[in-house]
Amino acid sequence: RAQARQRFEHADESALTVAPLLHRVFVYGTLKQGFRNFHVNRGTRVTGEFVTEQAFPLYVIGEFGLPWLVHEPGRGHRVSGQVFEVDDEALAAMDVLERVDEAGWYTRRALVVRPIGGGEALRVVAYFGSVSRLTTDRVHHGPLAEYTDAHQVLYRMHL
Repeated sequence: RAQARQRFEHADESALTVAPLLHRVFVYGTLKQGFRNFHVNRGTRVTGEFVTEQAFPLYVIGEFGLPWLVHEPGRGHRVSGQVFEVDDEALAAMDVLERVDEAGWYTRRALVVRPIGGGEALRVVAYFGSVSRLTTDRVHHGPLAEYTDAHQVLYRMHL
């Protein structure tokens, strides 16, 4: 016991600091690596591509061609995307981009994804768009299994 207590008393104090809480975020649209709003995504990418465990409808909507995932489990397709680990500050920046505090925009909700090709399921959060926008905005594409660079062309035209 004396040895254990002595080792603890001489432990590096940096080992006692708590790492910042990381959130796993599933991104399926413009926050993906290589897409228009990736600069807002300041997370660390989890290796691989992922797909939602459940099907959800993903659309491209509105004047700006926004990727719009709707929380209607069992409808649409299993959606593919990327997973990032982000800290509180990076998550807050994503929330601002996705306008989570504004009615009719996105909300952040939990879901489960799996690596494409098999592997362990991950519990993550993703941004889901308001279903009401499907009646007020033009739906260009969908439901889709993936938001691709070809879909992003409409988004880029308006910037």
